[in-house]
Amino acid sequence: MSLLPVIVGFGGFNAAGRSSFHHAYKRMVIESLPENERQETMLGLAAMMKLVRCENGIYIDANEQSLTPEEVVSRFSEQILNSTLIRKIEKNHFDVDAVHWQKNITMHSSDKQGICFELTRKQLPDPVPTNWQISDIDADTVKIEIIGEVEFKADSYRESSVKVAGQLPSGFNPEDHYNARFHPRGLQMAIMGASDAVRSLGMDWQTVVNAVKPDEIGVYASSGMSQLDENGNGGMLQSRIKGARVSAKQCPLGLNSMPADFVNAYVLGSVGHTSAIAGACASFLYNLRAAVEDISNGTRRVAVVGNAEAPVLPEIIDGYATMGALASDENLKRLDKTDTVDHRRASRPFGENCGFTIAESTQYVVLMDDELAVELGADIHGAVSDVFINADGYKKSISAPGPGNYITMAKAVAAAKAIVGDEAIRERSFIQAHGSSTPANRITESKIFDEVANVFEIEDWPVTAPKAYVGHSLAPASGEQLMVSLGVFKHGLIPGIKTIDKVADDVFDERLNISTTDINKGAGNVDVAFLNSKGFGGNNATASVLSPKIVEGMLAKKYNAQVIDAYEIRREQVREKANAYDQQANQGHFNTIYHFGQDLIDENDIQMTAQEIRLPGFANPVDLKISNRFKDMM
Repeated sequence: MSLLPVIVGFGGFNAAGRSSFHHAYKRMVIESLPENERQETMLGLAAMMKLVRCENGIYIDANEQSLTPEEVVSRFSEQILNSTLIRKIEKNHFDVDAVHWQKNITMHSSDKQGICFELTRKQLPDPVPTNWQISDIDADTVKIEIIGEVEFKADSYRESSVKVAGQLPSGFNPEDHYNARFHPRGLQMAIMGASDAVRSLGMDWQTVVNAVKPDEIGVYASSGMSQLDENGNGGMLQSRIKGARVSAKQCPLGLNSMPADFVNAYVLGSVGHTSAIAGACASFLYNLRAAVEDISNGTRRVAVVGNAEAPVLPEIIDGYATMGALASDENLKRLDKTDTVDHRRASRPFGENCGFTIAESTQYVVLMDDELAVELGADIHGAVSDVFINADGYKKSISAPGPGNYITMAKAVAAAKAIVGDEAIRERSFIQAHGSSTPANRITESKIFDEVANVFEIEDWPVTAPKAYVGHSLAPASGEQLMVSLGVFKHGLIPGIKTIDKVADDVFDERLNISTTDINKGAGNVDVAFLNSKGFGGNNATASVLSPKIVEGMLAKKYNAQVIDAYEIRREQVREKANAYDQQANQGHFNTIYHFGQDLIDENDIQMTAQEIRLPGFANPVDLKISNRFKDMM
């Protein structure tokens, strides 16, 4: 019997806010929301950004004045809108107008006199350069005279050519919500994102653990760029040239597998399968495919899938800017024919654009097979039926697009069509474009979409691109596509690409609907989302995601009415608990899951036989009764 990987929990944080319960999605379509939902979104962001705190349902500002919800929105709405989504890089990351630099300087002594200065003995280099003449001043100090030339580096500051990024909402700092212990920012975000997703389940994690075998749980997560800030690989690699020491944490915490390892060790306490797959900008879909395949074939019953990336760093921006991949201030001015830059509109998928916008994000989803979801009463937000991955073949430029995305996109549509039929694909599907906001991408990706639409006789195919709002977060980028898709299934609003005035003339859009305003399809009227990703190196991936409405129809055919009725009763209790968490989180209380050094497994208490392994804290054993997979060859 087939097993469907259904989405039962989701969460994370990006420039639009908190992903769980569609809050980040709502920030993207806030202009199109009913007033009550707009107010709820604003209140949640105000608490997250510490503009107010909420005590017993009362909002209190920094001056200890109580405010009504209406007063909070009236007073802070402009600040909230300006301090979310893509914007000029804030100084909690670095000062883009004065980026620290090392200036190389060469000094030459005059013909009559050398270059003289004093040093403590501890500061002498080893070995001492041959053109340095040293004389003692006292026991601790020496005089140096240099004949000829000397090179040294001096602190310097200069303006960054790129000044814009998608950043977490101003005032929201992940390390404030658990004992971060000098964790790199990306791992702080991994803890927060995975915790948000698990909390959104509406059931205790232990309930899930008790329902399955320990090795039937899997975590699939990674970062694309690793952790490159001071507390990770960045600090380790810079330590020698800075004259500092490497810490014991920088090397291990810098590994790009850590967004999975931290979730296992500190959020879930899992002893199950773990996997960290990196595929450049397609990393989320790479991890998602592994999870979907494992659930579909019965190897895994629960999967936590996600990525975390914190690349808003001068070194990473330098790297992509040198490639010409990022939207610089100079090029944005040239596009707009103005002397000022609107950083809010830096990312312009399918419009006149000049490069992508770097961003930070953490996105995680919880998948179950449909049988376990029904058994536990899990709330089903959609399902991932297929993820296709293909490379580009021989390449001239490793960063250039190629033919692999034709395969992934066409197969995703064909696979979804086989499940939901022609009409659903033609009338009730939409595309989440990679939409990186580079001139090459707008041409090549739109051409693929238009040709696929032609083959499958699709007209006016809606195309959206979350990067217009939150930028390009690299590994988690398709996680953001998935979060937006779940919001579209629930609310029916496909976010328009509002950072462009019009679609660029060289975009292939004869059969596409690339709108600059939100498209209102109506709640429950979208059946399928196609998530597309085009990563550097030929890492192409496309996923087919089915709506809750489609999934409900599939379950109704698989299970009898009595089973469905019992499931729906259990689901109501789950929804009540999930909504309770949502209300707390909207008040800024995330109750982040972080178990450091708690409930450790005593290896002396592990019980093992030839048939099974039992571990303390787990209701079910690990099964060792493994059949011969190759019996036809024996």
